[in-house]
Amino acid sequence: MFEGAYTALVTPFNKDGSVDYGKLRALIAMQIEGGIDGIVPVGTTGESPTLDFDEHEKVVEVSVEASRGKLKVIAGTGANSTSEALQLTKHALKAGADGTLQVTPYYNKPNQEGLYRHFSAVADLGLPVVLYNVPGRSSREIDVATIARLARHPKVVAVKEAAGSVDRVSQILRACSITVVSGDDSLTLPMMAVGGSGVISVASNIAPRPVADLVHAAQAGQWDKARALHMKYHRLFTDLFLDTNPIPIKAAMAMAGMIEEVYRLPLCETSEAIRKKLAECLKEVGLLG
Repeated sequence: MFEGAYTALVTPFNKDGSVDYGKLRALIAMQIEGGIDGIVPVGTTGESPTLDFDEHEKVVEVSVEASRGKLKVIAGTGANSTSEALQLTKHALKAGADGTLQVTPYYNKPNQEGLYRHFSAVADLGLPVVLYNVPGRSSREIDVATIARLARHPKVVAVKEAAGSVDRVSQILRACSITVVSGDDSLTLPMMAVGGSGVISVASNIAPRPVADLVHAAQAGQWDKARALHMKYHRLFTDLFLDTNPIPIKAAMAMAGMIEEVYRLPLCETSEAIRKKLAECLKEVGLLG
């Protein structure tokens, strides 16, 4: 259901810190033009922790409307509280999203049974669920056995793997039938080589066509083309994580004139040293003159 190239969309802010919904629509139009298969608004890259409920819901609504059926929309509606995840997911379902990205609760540290019950409760609402395994951002991994158990639910359809391990992709696919997509741009090609089905990308915010072409080439078995794109953009894939995501990608997009470089505390601007490296990277890959 969610194979291909998806963009973990940034949330653009005006200079006063409010959400720039006009710019959001423009960014989505760029994703359509760039050949991306879908978008993931209000995830980690979309700074969901600092959006209030009204903003969160409106970003989802605008994303669905602006996608016009040309992009699938997987709404980030995860939370530490199952009741909040349910509230946000009910809204995404009503708004017309195609799926929900459900991050591992990142502070309360539930055990594996708690994770199973949490994700199952969300899946019971009927919106297709993409599990989000990101131990670097959350309290723990979703065990492979737990993913296999959840995969029996008809609405748990995919897992975004951001644990930095290609081996986990093989382990998951050996354990159950579920779509696995990379959560790390630099591991998209290696993960697809062992059976992954695509990526939820940060880099495609600024380079949608290269990411889409890489994924689609791998899907078509055009490994030489996919490898060439991977090598050309590998520095971009890694340099966008020189600081906490989404700080580098928003800085890069601002350099390219795409958005205002505005964050909400506790996120803030990166260092001048990192900014210099980002500018050098963008020039190297042809994204900045």
